[in-house]
Amino acid sequence: MNYPYSAYPNRGKLTLPGDCKLGLIMTINLEYWDLTKNSEQPYYAGGPAILPDPLPANVPDFPNFMWREYGQRAGVWRLFDIFDTAKVPVSCTINAKTATERPEIVQAADSRGWEIVAHNYEQGELLTDYAHNREAEAEVIKSTLAVYHDVLGRPAKGWLSSSMRGTLNTCDILAEEGIFFYCDFINDDQPYMINTSSGDLVSIPYSNEINDFTQLMRRGHTTDEFYTVLKDELDTLLSEAQKDDTAKIMNVGLHPHVAGRAYRSRAITEFLQYALGRPEVSFLTREAIAEHYLSHHESHIPA
Repeated sequence: MNYPYSAYPNRGKLTLPGDCKLGLIMTINLEYWDLTKNSEQPYYAGGPAILPDPLPANVPDFPNFMWREYGQRAGVWRLFDIFDTAKVPVSCTINAKTATERPEIVQAADSRGWEIVAHNYEQGELLTDYAHNREAEAEVIKSTLAVYHDVLGRPAKGWLSSSMRGTLNTCDILAEEGIFFYCDFINDDQPYMINTSSGDLVSIPYSNEINDFTQLMRRGHTTDEFYTVLKDELDTLLSEAQKDDTAKIMNVGLHPHVAGRAYRSRAITEFLQYALGRPEVSFLTREAIAEHYLSHHESHIPA
């Protein structure tokens, strides 16, 4: 796997579907955590716990598990209502175990026609656990994609690793399995091509910065501060895109147990209203961006 370094000022013009200046991707991560694991190491769940001092993974940590499960039982349905009211497309990521253990959630997203991106087998299992075992990593990926196909009746086209933690082998394995866009790399405001031994992938950058977990949990921002972060990011990216006559993308990462909390959800409602008021902004899916980019990338960043 490799990708070219490309300095922003040296690139050609980027276009996006509909010739918008800013493609806005609203991502809801539909994740599932096992209650326990067969390990005495602390349970890594992808981010800070609501209570400190995590227990060994083989001991049930009910407060932290229940905090995350709130998103599955209540928070996600609040987010569904917010996006239904706004009438904008959403890009969901799903663990395989979300599909098998919480099928109502995946069915609700699919019935709305929302994009669904494969997102590892279980959220607490990282591909980096198999950084030196390609076969084991490939098995996790293949098992995840098999569940996706069984549940949704179609193959997955994109991938986001749990905690964005892939390995040097991940892109090659995904390309072998027919995936054509990849979201782990968070190093740009524009898509670009990733070269693998089995063909190219389109990088559609996710963001751990414009993300409810980072802003609300790690940094402790208020609901109003989170809204301001989202608004300022959109305004700055759009201003740059207009000045430079090139398009950019903005990803907003959401988690039902964080942004789906009642008092925080207002930030999402107000941001959607603000973005809908900007005609230069289009709500896009990763697949739409990736398909468009495959036909236009040579004029943006030549191979």
